[in-house]
Amino acid sequence: MKLSLAILAGAIAGLAASASPASNALDYVRNHMPVFEKRTPNQPFRNSELQKRASKYMTDATSQFAVDGTKIPDVAFDIGESYAGLLPISADPDESRKLFFWFFPSTNPLATEEIGIWWVHASAPQSEKKQVCVTVAIVHEKNGPFTWEAGTLDPVQNPYTWVNLTNMVWVEQPVGVGYTQGVPNITNEVELAQEFIGFYKQFATTFALQNYKVYVTGESYAGFYVPYVADAFIGANDTEYYNLAGVAINDPIIGDSTNQQQVVVAPYVHYWENLMYLNDSFLEIMDSRAADCGYTAYLDKYLTFPPPQEAFPVLTDPYSLDNASCDIFDDVFNAEVLANPCFNVYHITDTCPHLWDVLGIVNPGDYSPPDEVVYFNRSDVQAAINAPVGTNWMQCTMKNVFGNGSNNQSLSDQSPGPANDGVLARVIEYTNNTFIGNGNLDFLLNTNGTLLAIQNMTWGGLQGFQASPTSNELFVPYHPEYNGGALSSDGIVGSWGTERGLTFYQVQLAGHELPGYAPGAAYRVVEAMLGRVENIGVPGDFTTQTGNFTGTGTIYKEKSQQLLGYPKGGVFGHAGVGL
Repeated sequence: MKLSLAILAGAIAGLAASASPASNALDYVRNHMPVFEKRTPNQPFRNSELQKRASKYMTDATSQFAVDGTKIPDVAFDIGESYAGLLPISADPDESRKLFFWFFPSTNPLATEEIGIWWVHASAPQSEKKQVCVTVAIVHEKNGPFTWEAGTLDPVQNPYTWVNLTNMVWVEQPVGVGYTQGVPNITNEVELAQEFIGFYKQFATTFALQNYKVYVTGESYAGFYVPYVADAFIGANDTEYYNLAGVAINDPIIGDSTNQQQVVVAPYVHYWENLMYLNDSFLEIMDSRAADCGYTAYLDKYLTFPPPQEAFPVLTDPYSLDNASCDIFDDVFNAEVLANPCFNVYHITDTCPHLWDVLGIVNPGDYSPPDEVVYFNRSDVQAAINAPVGTNWMQCTMKNVFGNGSNNQSLSDQSPGPANDGVLARVIEYTNNTFIGNGNLDFLLNTNGTLLAIQNMTWGGLQGFQASPTSNELFVPYHPEYNGGALSSDGIVGSWGTERGLTFYQVQLAGHELPGYAPGAAYRVVEAMLGRVENIGVPGDFTTQTGNFTGTGTIYKEKSQQLLGYPKGGVFGHAGVGL
């Protein structure tokens, strides 16, 4: 007997209805199939659920700080996994003082239980009011995942980000700068350090960083911050939270500002005489005043290797005198601004025009287009990184963060330089892993000034370097460039030396912000600090990147030929240090 089409259709419909539970089950399985994705090195998974499961840092306690790396305003690429926000400086539930952080976990398998901290601070010339400049401005330093240089159109990915090497956190501190919250109530670096270690314990607890090795780094006035905070880590005697493993600072103020600026400025001007191009009569007056103020004789005696094994005499602060004849530093600055109206104390090769900077004005004369909003002062940026929306963020604030809540500018940091009071020496001896460096194009805190401060410091049983720390070549690997907007020098870029746990280095063509002007050199220093390479002179490629480090390719041969006949750089040709 044949079935009619109607009966057949009804039978099929009935079968379909009876099979619907199975279909639902199949749909469920289909919708919950495992997701497979090959992870790109140093990048998060594209699938958000995979990324959430992959990261040990994404927890119930940290999810409120998670940043969507694909939604940073004006950044056209994924910056990777990160966390940002405010944390208090103590466990007190009523604590109102909070520091802002931006934390980037690394995908480097060697970075499982270690973290680096970066700070920055910069000041205007001494005749100007001091400015406190903050750290979340990682787009300038070229050690964060992306960079946005002054005068450029858009941010670019950064192949030299230190996140390639280790977990990194950028912290805005002390209270009173950037996005930080609360009223400043400190007067010195010891109090600042106690605030920071209070914050760090909250941070480490939140992200489960207990027993992590901690590497503390920074530049400029971080020459104060880093040693004092590192010393507080040591004093806490608690390696569960404060397991200090190494320190690196560049272009730092670590000693007496008279020694680091006034005493050394005349040799600096002569070293770069053809570039700075000040007239002969000014140079003659400068030299005469340097001699009359005792600066020339001071350098002749104390910037030696080894130095006299005695405490250096303290020179009179020229700003404390009614007669400004010994304030040579500011007179040179003022003269140079006449010769080069766009003179940059941080990088002396700069000339006009001033370049527009998305982070806003730092130096007198910096250019900011009318009605242009500073990047980190935009509400969309603030919301994206969990910053308090509506904050009037400035890269450098004139607020007195050391005035115990007062705006009286005379109430400045009461701490002596860490090279002068034993703080830096304790850090060097404890870590046996301290790096101090300078860019030779830095006018504000030049290389000889840093060395003079070091020569006045005793560590490991001796005072100063016993031999000039310029005998070794600082080598940056030859390498393929990943982005034309984030380039770095390579080859021999400077010199270095090490004694008793302290390595000093100089980079000839870098300015004050050394990781920005010579990111490859800074990257190499961090590799050495982390123990990934033996030292900063070893020939070989980066531990995270490969390339033609032997210099045998055509482009490198051509580059080498262009450099033949030019002398290698040194510091400023004084007392056995230099060319």
